[in-house]
Order: sequence, then structure tokens, then C-alpha cells
Amino acid sequence: MRRKYNKIPKLHIRKGDTVKVLSGNDKNKTGEVKLVNLKEGTAIVDGINMVTKHRKPDADNPNGSIVKLESPIRVSKLQLMVNGEATRIGRKLNENGKLQRFSKKTGDFINN
Repeated sequence: MRRKYNKIPKLHIRKGDTVKVLSGNDKNKTGEVKLVNLKEGTAIVDGINMVTKHRKPDADNPNGSIVKLESPIRVSKLQLMVNGEATRIGRKLNENGKLQRFSKKTGDFINN
């Protein structure tokens, strides 16, 4: 369903969710989402998609350094983990009439 006013799509994951990586070098690894970028459709997951950055010397670090950081990963490569199992996500109205995420595997609502 196309959104009429806000053209940025809603994503199936949010900050703080535990996710499983579906493809790439870190396939089948799990981690917690630290940051979600809606416009680019990417997320930064703790301990996943690590890259090495070389830092130039500055006043705080006169010798420079080599740092390992998490790099953004596409949201389409991530699947939400609910109760230790990967599951697809849907949206439906709860008893209060609010649109809420639910697990398609179990049918239970996901607490935000």
C-alpha cells in the first residue's frame, strides 16, 4: 500500500530489536539494532558488518590509530528475532485500534 503524504516507507525493524542477518559475510549472526536510517533503508547492528578505519593523528591521539566500527547494513538483509526464532513481520490493529507489529509465525503482537 502506497503512503499518500510521507513517502519514506515504514520498516519492519526498530532500534533495540534483536535481528538475524540473512545474507553476506555475517550470515546467521544475531545482534541488537543500534540505529536505523529510514531514508537510506539501512541499520547499524551491534557486532555485525565490522570494518576497519584508519584514524589520522590529531591532538587527542598524536600517533593515529586503527579502529573497528560497525558499518550500515541494508534492512532487507535483516529479519526480526522473536523469542529466539526469526520471524516475518506484519501490521494489524490491536484491541485499542492502534496499528501494531505482529509475528507471522506465532500471530502474537510484538511489544515495542
